[in-house]
Amino acid sequence: MGSNSSRIGDLPKNEYLKKLSGTESVSENDPFWNQLLSFSFPAPTSSTELKLLEEATISVCRSLAGLWTVFTLGGVGSKAAAAPEVSSPLANQSLLLLLILANLTDAADAPNPYRQAIVSFKNTQDSSPFPSSIPHAFQINFNSLYMALCEQQTSDQATLLLYTLLHQNSNIRTYMLARTDMENLVLPILEILYHVEERNSHHVYMALIVLLILTEDDGFNRSIHEVMLKNITWYSERVLTEISLGSLLILVVIRTIQYNMTRTRDKYLHTNCLAALANMSAQFRSLHQYAAQRIISYTCRHLRRYVYVLDKLYFPHSHCSTLQHCFSTLSDNGEELLSLTCSHILRSYASSLFSLLSKKHNKVLEQATQSLRGSLSSNDVPLPDYAQDLNVIEEVIRMMLEIINSCLTNSLHHNPNLVYALLYKRDLFEQFQTHPSFQDIMQNIDLVITFFSSRLLQAGAELSVERVLEIIKQGVVALPKDRLKKFPELKFKYVEEEQPEEFFIPYVWSLVYNSAVGLYWNPQDIQLFTMDSD
Repeated sequence: MGSNSSRIGDLPKNEYLKKLSGTESVSENDPFWNQLLSFSFPAPTSSTELKLLEEATISVCRSLAGLWTVFTLGGVGSKAAAAPEVSSPLANQSLLLLLILANLTDAADAPNPYRQAIVSFKNTQDSSPFPSSIPHAFQINFNSLYMALCEQQTSDQATLLLYTLLHQNSNIRTYMLARTDMENLVLPILEILYHVEERNSHHVYMALIVLLILTEDDGFNRSIHEVMLKNITWYSERVLTEISLGSLLILVVIRTIQYNMTRTRDKYLHTNCLAALANMSAQFRSLHQYAAQRIISYTCRHLRRYVYVLDKLYFPHSHCSTLQHCFSTLSDNGEELLSLTCSHILRSYASSLFSLLSKKHNKVLEQATQSLRGSLSSNDVPLPDYAQDLNVIEEVIRMMLEIINSCLTNSLHHNPNLVYALLYKRDLFEQFQTHPSFQDIMQNIDLVITFFSSRLLQAGAELSVERVLEIIKQGVVALPKDRLKKFPELKFKYVEEEQPEEFFIPYVWSLVYNSAVGLYWNPQDIQLFTMDSD
């Protein structure tokens, strides 16, 4: 069956369209009906099958056409537009329609029946009866759905569907978390986040929320460290010949935080990234040395940045050129350069600054910020980024220290590489022992640093990496666990914002506008979303 032929079966094309649509007014060039005619169907093998296929096709096509007419309000035209590359146009149109239906707002006297159905559908292998309170229920093969979702995460709409199902349908969430091949789903999500520069912000946000929902489950957090991967070709920062799925997830999330902090500066994005890492932290297992290094080095980057900001706040006219030059030229992997260049400056400032902070931390900071703002406002100069970012930097540092502490408290014996990376950067961490905002969380980190530093000192100088790791593994057994202070478990749960429709409805319709095949709206008439939004 194809729309390029002038005849379809025994009928001319225009006559077939009239029969299919049930109306005399349908045009032979109508984009919707031509799109439907372009899809292929299996050839019937008997006259009975031919009749059944024809009746089913007419029923489905009329239903779809009616729904599109309602939703597009007659706003769809036939003007040629740049058609996106879609491998399965009918599946794409159907998915967009499903997302529109699922995101309809509830009526005053009745909930959205389509959303009810999506929230409650079950696996075909589940023979338990549906509760009587669920009027709209159906069953679907979860394995087929799972495989399709794994294969299609390159599109916004597939990721949005995955988010919708994980967030709202407990049956599908339980099924997915029980799968033993979660890497097939997680890897495409990580690749979306890794190529954050090439993705629109909504797609990145949905992918991140999917990860956050998955990390709410402790079983998931344990199992991802048992899945070993080889040769992750799309990860270009370093050659990863073998790494666990858990370590790769940590690397990608930290990279996403770093990109956000330096480029998009979206508070919700970095908050959710840190929440996902925090959820996983108690179950960190056998961290890859590069993942452990990135956890520590990213924390150190913000510790140094914090000292620099305080220096600028308290001494705004000192023009510390060495320190300023270091931060202006610091690249993503420039931690070592910074450590070598200005460690003496950091040491000289840290103790005096933190001593001052410990007396009247909030008041002093407020006064310093107001003073700086006043001195700048007279010259109509905006408050610099480093002053605006002080609270954000402190929040990131606090959370990263809590993540490190959670790992040390719950799974120290599983992570010698993290202890090694922590010892390698111990000078900087030691400077923050007395900081009033971090003093409590630094107790365990300081204990671990002191304990293992002492054992390394006893072992002598010129120790190889292998020897240091051996000493760490031996020391883990001897470290008294009761000396580590217990903190509340780090657990974060994703909760939708109030009135989520304000985000999802424009987002879904922007996907229809950009992704639907053969449909066209006049850009001048679009009011639901801005044309330059991504």
